[in-house]
Amino acid sequence: MNNPHIIVLGALEYSSIAIGIKALDEMVKIAPINIIEARTICPGRYLIVFSGDVASVEYSYKKGLETGKEYVVDSLFLPMIHQDVISAIRKIIKTDVWDAIGIIETLSVVSSIEAADKAAKTGGVKIIEIRLAIGFGGKSYIKMIGSLNAVEAAMAAGTATAKSKKLLCMETIIPQPHKEIKPFFMCLYFVNI
Repeated sequence: MNNPHIIVLGALEYSSIAIGIKALDEMVKIAPINIIEARTICPGRYLIVFSGDVASVEYSYKKGLETGKEYVVDSLFLPMIHQDVISAIRKIIKTDVWDAIGIIETLSVVSSIEAADKAAKTGGVKIIEIRLAIGFGGKSYIKMIGSLNAVEAAMAAGTATAKSKKLLCMETIIPQPHKEIKPFFMCLYFVNI
């Protein structure tokens, strides 16, 4: 995750922890990939987020799908992921911008990553956080900031796929956030994993 030039991302979410761990082992054996996240998430799922060159990520992604079969809850292969998404996974990106806020809450981690990528690619917003289902009952969310028009466009793009998969939980736009909520919006809660 230290490489600022990562542009290929794969993500697999399994309903079985045992199958997820088995898939992880098989995925790293088939191709050299960089594991960004590999852990249990609520409610009793297993998440693998990984990067690397296109061929390696594609081979590992296919192996993960093959291993997981009916235990795959959601999956994603993004050969041209927006850099903001990589930066915002599990940490807050500091910004001096305090304009309209957009929040997309999804029912899977993978759909959250995909929503963030589509929102970022729409342009005009800064993805400041992607929270990957730590203590949220399997839900994930993304936060973005930008002008109201940019946030509205990014939210429409970001929610489209989650809606089509029936994995959108909630979306909201705060057009003129009060300055008193900024410390709560920009803080990171650490959870023991």
